[in-house]
Parts: sequence; structure tokens; C-alpha cells
Amino acid sequence: MRFRTFLFDLDGTLIDHFDAIHRCHVLTMTHFGLPAPTMQQVRNAVGGGLEEAVRKLFGPAHAALLPEALPYYRSRWPEVLPFGLKLLPGAAEILAHLHARGITCAVFTNKHGPSAREICTLLGIAPSLRETFGAFDTPWLKPQREFTDYVLQKLGADAATTLLVGDSPFDVQAAHNAGFPCWAVTTGTHTAAELHAAGAERVFDSLPELHRALCE
Repeated sequence: MRFRTFLFDLDGTLIDHFDAIHRCHVLTMTHFGLPAPTMQQVRNAVGGGLEEAVRKLFGPAHAALLPEALPYYRSRWPEVLPFGLKLLPGAAEILAHLHARGITCAVFTNKHGPSAREICTLLGIAPSLRETFGAFDTPWLKPQREFTDYVLQKLGADAATTLLVGDSPFDVQAAHNAGFPCWAVTTGTHTAAELHAAGAERVFDSLPELHRALCE
């Protein structure tokens, strides 16, 4: 196999956590007297980190509330974290297969780092991962090159043999900024057309389909 290091996005790639994310945004916005967002509005807002999602959902008219809204969201997050949490089909299998072959796997996400590690433990995939990198583990977020460089350095990985598996243009840009490819799945918030337009080298309908392509 050409790739010796796999960086996996978390939400929309390995896990479905939108029930909890949606619930926490509903709690936050209604607390400040704003209409509850729909699931689709939340799906459209996420990907660039929590601050960006809250900024999009609150909109320019309510930007003054952001300094209070972000801490409130974070205060409610621990209670909703387990809600509706599940692995996407094929996630455990691809991680276990790659790990058994001695290939380095890591989670590379804009989700809160401690939450991401807790989720990987709860879902039983932590043993297949070398590390999990997320928001607040560094000063950076995807697609900043500094974040990707930090991850590669910590893993002792070479960009020439690294593949990022994700579900959004943020993932594609993060990979390309660091000089390696991104294979994308449409199990998250973006369509195949959007992922191709972002420059993903390959796009799949699911992780099992991507897994089969790796084994060809």
C-alpha cells in the first residue's frame, strides 16, 4: 500500500454526531431568545470549528452575543455529548484493518480535542488510533498548514505517504496545503460535486467503498 499514514476526520467521516451537535446549538440559541436552528442549518454551519459554526448560526445581527454564546455552548456540551453518538458504517473495520497492517492511523479534526478523544474511547476505536488531534490541542485548525505540519511531526509521518480521509472542503484544503491527497466521503455535509470541485482526488459514497478501493 502506497500510504503509510492515514489522517481521518471525525464528524461525518468516522462518526455521526449530528443529533448531539444539533441539540447543543438548539439549547444555545433558544437560551438567548433566538429561534431553534434546523438540523440542516446546523449541518450547513459546521466544519470550520465551533466558533465559525456559532457565528454562522447567530448571524451578523446577533454577533454581539457571541462572547456569551460560545461559553454557554461549551457548558452544555458535556451533557449532550453521548446523545445519538454512533460510528458510521465501515469505520471500525477500516481502522482495525489498517492498524493490523502496521499503518499509522490518527483522527485529525476541528472538533474539541478532549471531546474527540472521549468519543473515540466510547466508541471503541481508540486502540486502532495512534493519536487524536483536535481543537485546542494546538493554536490552529484545519485547513491551516501549521496544524497539519504539527500532526505529521508528532506522528513521525512523511507527507509523501500520507492520505487524509474526510468529508468537507476543509479536509481537502488541509491535505493539499501540506502536499498530500484527500479521499473524501459523502457521508457528512457535502455532496460529491462539492468535494470534486474542492479538488478531492477521489470521492466515495461510503467508507466501505473507500476501503475496497484501498485493497484493489
